[in-house]
Amino acid sequence: MNLFALLDQAASRHADRGAVFVGTRQLHTWAQVRDRALALAATLRAAHEPGTRIAVASENRPEIVELMFATWAAECVIVPINYKLHALEMKQILDDSGAATVFASPKIAAGLTDVAVEVLDSAEYTARLAAEPSAPPRDTDPDALAWLFYTSGTTGRSKGAMLSHRNLMAMTVSHLADFDDPDADCSLVHGAPMSHGSGLYIAPYVLRGARQVIPESAAFEPDEFLDLCEQHPGCSSFLAPTMVQRLVATGRPRPANLRTVVYGGGPMYVDSLKKAMAAFGPIFVQLYGQGEAPMTITGLRRADHLNADDATLGSVGYARSGVDVAVVDADGAPAAVDEIGEIVCRGDVVMSGYWRNPDATAATLRKGWLRTGDMGSFDARGYLTLRDRSKDVVISGGSNIYPREVEEVLITHPEVTEACVVGAHDEEWGEVVVAFIVGTADAAELDAHLLERIARFKRPKRYHHVDELPKNSYGKVLKRALREQLAR
Repeated sequence: MNLFALLDQAASRHADRGAVFVGTRQLHTWAQVRDRALALAATLRAAHEPGTRIAVASENRPEIVELMFATWAAECVIVPINYKLHALEMKQILDDSGAATVFASPKIAAGLTDVAVEVLDSAEYTARLAAEPSAPPRDTDPDALAWLFYTSGTTGRSKGAMLSHRNLMAMTVSHLADFDDPDADCSLVHGAPMSHGSGLYIAPYVLRGARQVIPESAAFEPDEFLDLCEQHPGCSSFLAPTMVQRLVATGRPRPANLRTVVYGGGPMYVDSLKKAMAAFGPIFVQLYGQGEAPMTITGLRRADHLNADDATLGSVGYARSGVDVAVVDADGAPAAVDEIGEIVCRGDVVMSGYWRNPDATAATLRKGWLRTGDMGSFDARGYLTLRDRSKDVVISGGSNIYPREVEEVLITHPEVTEACVVGAHDEEWGEVVVAFIVGTADAAELDAHLLERIARFKRPKRYHHVDELPKNSYGKVLKRALREQLAR
């Protein structure tokens, strides 16, 4: 089993149909995408052994689709990198993954000054496309590594979730079984980053021959997104809750061709969801997942939103096809109905572990179960509700931000004695980062200090200067007390 077979099948069935679009402009048919991917695969095979990591650092661009399938055709491993990261953070991922080749957009390449990169659309890249196409792979082990999905850890260092061809095929089948049923007259509009959720969804839509649509802006602009959904057939998209809110804020009606919005990556508050449903109708599907179980733990189907009460809309639904989900207490025993515990799951979608990190793997995978680090409870109907995040992750605009990572940078400022970072509710972003500071550095100095070291989106929206941080008898900072202070 090799994921390249998804593209191979689409090209065989829909050879001359439009496959990749930028805005409304068709770039390639399915046959052309297959030929381009196999030509790129030939050059990768000539230089690298199977299992070699191939990194892509770019804002949303059409080359990502062909590079993804080219990497799999060469039996190598794709390492997509969040284009919002700071260059130093990208370098850490490149070093950890041991990527042998790095493809980057011109914009990102300009910031990776100490890394050897191949620029997309360069003469070198174009020359690869002239190579004699490789033969499609036929004997790939389904458990072979296909994608290294980097997700920040609570220690501040990114960890690479190892996703196999089997994992991603299980995700693909589950999506088509539970959430959407596209065909060759449908489209996947890439509003969210293709390095993460939107990119993972390339697989099921390619399998069905649905066109891949990349906005001209290479980003999410609400009016542009809605325009594209007027101009392309049968549109679906994965969007973070804050993106959905921005669509509603336009005041525009639902485009006739917008059929499915899968929202996830952060909390969608009930009031916001009701407003979105009132504005756009019954097109919404919710997912709860992690990079370690890509896009696939629980979900609320489209029909589950209809005439639903607040408890249902405030939940994250029930177990997805092919996944066992449970809530366990501190001893690992199943929690009772409505009892809060840690959410765990198992199934073919769950990663094999973290890249070159056996300690983190052992802590996260236990007896076949993925320990999510999220706290929740099941009701009597089998609906799961998230209650808290034991890892203190802040989810802002669909992006995971880990407080310790920000704290460790803040305390390197010479005028900061202590720092603690928590999340605060925000109507637009879901949550925002708030920093409590013991020291004399002002907000402008702290912003400048952070922007030299970490990605802009991780920067606190607010700073509160305090004389001391609340601590327990063991000296541990009481983050709950800080959250309560913010709530007051």
